[in-house]
Amino acid sequence: MSLPVPVNILLVDDNPAKLLSYEVILSDLNTSLIKAHSGREALDCLLKTDVALVLLDVSMPDLGGFELAELIRQHPRHQDTAIIFVSGVHVTDLDRVEGYARGAVDYLSVPVVPEVLRAKVNVFVELFRKTKQLESLNFELQDTQQKLRRLTNRMMQVQDMERRKVARDVHDGLGQYLVGVKMGVDNLGRRLARDEESHRSLGEISGLLDQAISETRAISHLLHPPLLDEIGLGSALVNYGYGFGKRSGLTVSVNVDEDLGRLGNDIETALFRVAQECLLNVHRHSKSTTAEVELSRQDGVIKLQVRDQGQGIQDEEQGDTGRLGVGLLSVRERIRQLRGQLQIISDKGKGTSIIATVPEATIGESREAGRP
Repeated sequence: MSLPVPVNILLVDDNPAKLLSYEVILSDLNTSLIKAHSGREALDCLLKTDVALVLLDVSMPDLGGFELAELIRQHPRHQDTAIIFVSGVHVTDLDRVEGYARGAVDYLSVPVVPEVLRAKVNVFVELFRKTKQLESLNFELQDTQQKLRRLTNRMMQVQDMERRKVARDVHDGLGQYLVGVKMGVDNLGRRLARDEESHRSLGEISGLLDQAISETRAISHLLHPPLLDEIGLGSALVNYGYGFGKRSGLTVSVNVDEDLGRLGNDIETALFRVAQECLLNVHRHSKSTTAEVELSRQDGVIKLQVRDQGQGIQDEEQGDTGRLGVGLLSVRERIRQLRGQLQIISDKGKGTSIIATVPEATIGESREAGRP
């Protein structure tokens, strides 16, 4: 259960008897009552303390209530502080208009009816409490969202590290064993060349091993292409696009700015996953025969665009709350972690463009993170 929000009320009047009467009237509102006997004393209190409400006498020597209210409103911290004027002298409609013009939320005449004053003050006290509670909840929500984003980012980094490790293990371990077996089978085939049946069987085994080696290398590259670490995103995209086109039958073109340079581990991995997921969706869902991938640097951002000429995406599938697949939602979150955006532009029957943009400012951060 949350603790009650502390509320301060500032009572300003040069008449001690009136201050005492206000204190008695408002004593049961569970607030802290601060008394000031002049406008100057009130200003000193406001510089030191946040208050929910100022109950302010209009007629005071040295610094009157209207002038004090204007000074209060000039302070950034008290621009929205509630002010209630009280006066036994300035009680005309023009006085009330001036009071409201100076920022008052209410204007009372003396003699004050205790029940009325207590009810009016209580309204602003409760409003202040609710506002502070909402601000606290909003702060907690933002803090929770930041923690979730950090956790998500860490999970993605761990996932990428595991993919990289598995890819290397598959390529350097299983792949090498398969190559060794293939060499042994081929050597044995040459020795049994005169035995046609054995030679044919070994040839079939050798063919299956060729397929297994090819699939192993493909799995390794799909998990984490070695070119992404060794040369960078541009070359990895070109190589992946060529291989994906051969496997899928799509005509894939990849265009990369020549002066793009290295972008840092997080950015290169995130953009590669975007391209990977988009090409996979083109092949599975778009009914397009072509796909275009463009990677460029424009107006302070790194931009990756994947286009097809297929059937498009339904309107309800494009928004944040739409029926996007798990893959696209995952890469969208990757881009958000880099303070970027993922935009989907689709025209039914005319194709889809998916555009990922990442600000250049994150490149230094990504490089600083280092490579595992």
